[in-house]
Amino acid sequence: MDDAQISKGERTRRAILEAAYELFLEHGFAATPMRQIAERAGLALGGIYNHFPNKEAIFSELILERHPYRQILPILLNTPADNPESFVRSAAQTMVDELGKRPDFIKLMLIEIVEFNGRNMPKVIERVMPEVLPLIQRFGQQKGLLRDIPPFIFFRAFIGLFFSYYMTELLIGDTPIIQTQGNALDHFVEIFLHGVIRRDEG
Repeated sequence: MDDAQISKGERTRRAILEAAYELFLEHGFAATPMRQIAERAGLALGGIYNHFPNKEAIFSELILERHPYRQILPILLNTPADNPESFVRSAAQTMVDELGKRPDFIKLMLIEIVEFNGRNMPKVIERVMPEVLPLIQRFGQQKGLLRDIPPFIFFRAFIGLFFSYYMTELLIGDTPIIQTQGNALDHFVEIFLHGVIRRDEG
């Protein structure tokens, strides 16, 4: 849909979201008053309330709208899955690459954790689950190749481990000792697939 087809109300709504997004990243949620959002969006303060009942509703919409799952999931769903190991390697790289393209989203998530204690995330899960379900079902069909772990737990562990990889890479990836460790993502994949306890054959 081009700009000519977008209604005036939708353009105003987008301007509010964009202004709020910039201000939340600059100042945090609590330190951004609604009046400042209105000013940056080029509106009178009352104009915001025609579109959002309060500031938290704006933030909740941003979490849903800017979440990178929109880019990551289609790629994962189209990733060849000849076996779980090749899929995990490809999917991990995809997830890390997409997060790397969206450093601002990490800031948004930190606001969600620090200022909201994660209370917007159930809305994200509710929105994402119907789209994630085919991916979860794919692993549920790999009987005999995987340990008897509920597919959703498998998926949750995948997200948790590789999100933590991205975060630690962001925080300490430039330190000299980290740079000598080779491709750290490969090691994370090995840990995810095989654990850290060595099991001798036989």
